[in-house]
Amino acid sequence: MRRFDFGNQDQPQDEPRRSEEQVNRKLIRPNLSELKERLGPKPPRRKQVPPDQTNAEAFYYLKQMNARTPMVVVLKDGEELRGVIEWYDRNCIKVNRAGAPNLMVMKDCIKYMYKAEEQDETRSTRSDGI
Repeated sequence: MRRFDFGNQDQPQDEPRRSEEQVNRKLIRPNLSELKERLGPKPPRRKQVPPDQTNAEAFYYLKQMNARTPMVVVLKDGEELRGVIEWYDRNCIKVNRAGAPNLMVMKDCIKYMYKAEEQDETRSTRSDGI
């Protein structure tokens, strides 16, 4: 009769040798400086162009529209328009005026604009201070 010994199949003596071989292996890495020399110097990067719009103008219009802030719009010819900004576009704004017809004003014609209450505050401080 033949006897089979299943307990010695793993051969535990071989396992420590394998793990020792794996531990003693040296990792082979390419020399990065050699690769960089082969590729040559990188061309200098161009600065990114800043965006055309910062959306600050749109934010300002929306803020004034939602608050229904009375505004003074000064045109390039010196004329002042008083009213609330009802609507705006890339090229124009619509000013809703009390007691006068509403106007659609081209942005190219606007010199500057400010809140009507700012003008009232400067008048009151000037009259008190003088």
